[in-house]
Amino acid sequence: MALSVVDLYRDILPKTNCGDCGFPTCLAFAGMVVSEKHPIDGCPHLAPEVVERCNQELAEQYAAGKWTKRDLAEDALTWAKERSASMNLSDLPGRIGGELLDTDSGKALKLPYFGGHVIISEGDITRADDRELTRWEKVFIYNHLSQGGSRMPIGKWKGFEEFPNTVSKIKTMAGHVEAPLVDRFHGRLAELVDAAKRIGGMEMTGKAHSADAAFFFRPFLRVPVMLLFWDEDPADGFGATAKLLFDETVIEHLDIESIVFLSERLRQLLCDAADEAPQKGNT
Repeated sequence: MALSVVDLYRDILPKTNCGDCGFPTCLAFAGMVVSEKHPIDGCPHLAPEVVERCNQELAEQYAAGKWTKRDLAEDALTWAKERSASMNLSDLPGRIGGELLDTDSGKALKLPYFGGHVIISEGDITRADDRELTRWEKVFIYNHLSQGGSRMPIGKWKGFEEFPNTVSKIKTMAGHVEAPLVDRFHGRLAELVDAAKRIGGMEMTGKAHSADAAFFFRPFLRVPVMLLFWDEDPADGFGATAKLLFDETVIEHLDIESIVFLSERLRQLLCDAADEAPQKGNT
């Protein structure tokens, strides 16, 4: 029999709200056990046989995904792996670039990624320098492999909102990427320039855009990204603005969701690089 939050609270827990489990109420504890898989033996007032019986029932409903919170990153990674399962690694260098390697476990692709490299094997994606990839990074890398694009960038830049089917994600791009960049770097242009260079960005300031800072990044060989940043100008009443531009061919190499993931990763790398760097004077 499945145990809902109400079942666990009403039929199993002592309902004393003693706090010995670390939660303020028995109901709060029940919610964590059912939705977050918190160990039920965290309640010290349950008999061992009751804990054993409940663990059996909870294990069944956890396995079935009943009432548990979905792990969105894991779901996305599972889907992305399945989507790319039919790919032939030997075909990838000609389509998206990279170097095919012979390893002890079979063929692998060494693909440039944000100034470093990732190693793509039949079962996993790892960094060449052994640093950890996040699950979301693996998602958009798998999606890049399976998207099917092969064209080289053509140098025609577009804002995210100019691509089809982006309406539902424009607020996400603004709120998760552009606004955090503005918050972190307004009035600190020198820190942005230094951070961009530290993660492999090529400075394009003054070459093609009127932005106070412009940087060209190549997360993947055929997926370039341009960052434009206008700093605040209090005298004229202008606030800071950040904008990402993508080559027109990007939607052949990444789906819309993955473009957002990639943008969020770029924002994170820039902010982390700035936070880790010795502080310098601003321009």
